[in-house]
Amino acid sequence: MTWTVRSTVTDSSAGAQDTVLTEVVSVLAAAPSVAIMCHQRPDADTVGSALALTRILRALGVASTVSYPDAVELPPGIAGLPGADGFGRPAEASVAVAVDCASSARLGDLRAAFEAAPTTVVIDHHRSNGGFGDLDLIDPSADCTTELILRIADRLGVELDPETADCLFAGLITDTGSFRWSSPAGHEIAARLLAAGARGPELAHELLDSHPMAWLRLTSRVLASAVEAPEAFGGRGAVYAVCTAEDRGELPWDAAESLIDLLRTVDTAEVAALFKEGDPGTWSVSLRARGEVDVSEFAHGFGGGGHRLAAGYSTDGPADDVVRQFLSRA
Repeated sequence: MTWTVRSTVTDSSAGAQDTVLTEVVSVLAAAPSVAIMCHQRPDADTVGSALALTRILRALGVASTVSYPDAVELPPGIAGLPGADGFGRPAEASVAVAVDCASSARLGDLRAAFEAAPTTVVIDHHRSNGGFGDLDLIDPSADCTTELILRIADRLGVELDPETADCLFAGLITDTGSFRWSSPAGHEIAARLLAAGARGPELAHELLDSHPMAWLRLTSRVLASAVEAPEAFGGRGAVYAVCTAEDRGELPWDAAESLIDLLRTVDTAEVAALFKEGDPGTWSVSLRARGEVDVSEFAHGFGGGGHRLAAGYSTDGPADDVVRQFLSRA
């Protein structure tokens, strides 16, 4: 089935969400094959969404594959999710689904395969996502994309098993910061997933509280680089730190991901920024705000996006230039 009329919802109104959800469910249930794709630098929400969705579709007899872009290894905690050993390159499919991708650029080297599919579906919760599929189910009020996958499972009548619940819980616990900024619905979903057999305490440990000893030394170096910029963001203040490829050493690409949550605890800064170098001269910038600044709009100015209080962007250049660019707009 090919949808020739684009259907996009980027608000949280019940009627609009239900209409597109119905269309997405119809397309997925009727598809001979589905290719599910994650975003670059895959986190627990995109991976959990992809793995849960493929389990749901296979329960209905729909052939599906899961892929993530670029030649990287999944972080250890995420790699332990049920089915994570099944990732590969996307096969030709009648429907391609991008999960938790705020833009088509986040698909990296999977973008061409996504766009070549007869029907494309986007499932996401980033407010900055304007839609790039034939069907776009985008709900900024959702705590995570796995919340939207749960809605699809319910509409399809697929009962949750413990493995699927694990995948859904992984996205929920990480994207809510261990429920620190969860909505009431997020807590209700967590209770439901735990009742279905999700390994709550174990997943929390594996995804959030497990690091090699070298991570402590990395943390020390990165936090020692922290600088306050009290004049930034109209005097609301910012704090930023830099993690170079040399700092990271032999640690994997995701080693510094959680350090932004330490920077955001500085009580004199409205915005925290962490500059993380991948390949030399290539940077991923994480942004967090306390509540007065919309960092998704700020990130959009650099070609990025995200949520009001958590966003990011990518850029290139020497560390000093990358920081200078940030401060010039802050």
